[in-house]
Amino acid sequence: MERLNEELVESIDAYIESLFVPDDSVLTESLNAAAAAGLPPINVSPNQGKLLYLIAKIGRAARILEIGTLGGYSAIWLARALSDDGRLISLERDPAHAKVARENLARAGFRERTEVRVGAAADLLLEMIAAGEPPFDLIFIDANKPGYVQYLDLSLRLSRPGTVILADNVIRHGGVMQNQPPDENAVAAKSFNATLAGHPGLESLIVPIIRKRIDGLSVSIVKPVGPK
Repeated sequence: MERLNEELVESIDAYIESLFVPDDSVLTESLNAAAAAGLPPINVSPNQGKLLYLIAKIGRAARILEIGTLGGYSAIWLARALSDDGRLISLERDPAHAKVARENLARAGFRERTEVRVGAAADLLLEMIAAGEPPFDLIFIDANKPGYVQYLDLSLRLSRPGTVILADNVIRHGGVMQNQPPDENAVAAKSFNATLAGHPGLESLIVPIIRKRIDGLSVSIVKPVGPK
């Protein structure tokens, strides 16, 4: 595979950010708080955060589900797109991460319209299904990659026709295109992509995401249920 010019890739990312994602003290504070708490710096990029916001805003999402909270950076972007009476629920396995995220969301002004639930994502999703949780307008998957196919299956049970389902990190700098992907995350992402492509109930595409490494965001919409 031809090598990418990393300097050009980073320059393009910085160029887009300089035009469309100005400095934001609330978001910067959330990143600083996450770093101070020792969270890994694996949040979405500012440009990707803006993309998540735009997709949610265009879709007029009133109910958003996020699978994988980390420090709440992407949750703030998504919460900003909520309608006035909207609500975001985010699922996080690590209690320490959840604490940081709750504090960041509160600082951003979303204490009353967001909820961070702690536990294994699959378990929490099953609990929501069993409890009859109403369907979500948008679901963003950004958690442990080996769980993606299961999260998709469970997310569909919390969806309706027209629900938008997004998933992060699905290109892995080209690792998913190899016959033998280089690590378990790339193996899982490749399986997830194949599942999306072949799913009869979804229309999907992967959008390349420019960062220091090339990755991708899958974008899917749940199809209407046809006549039986």
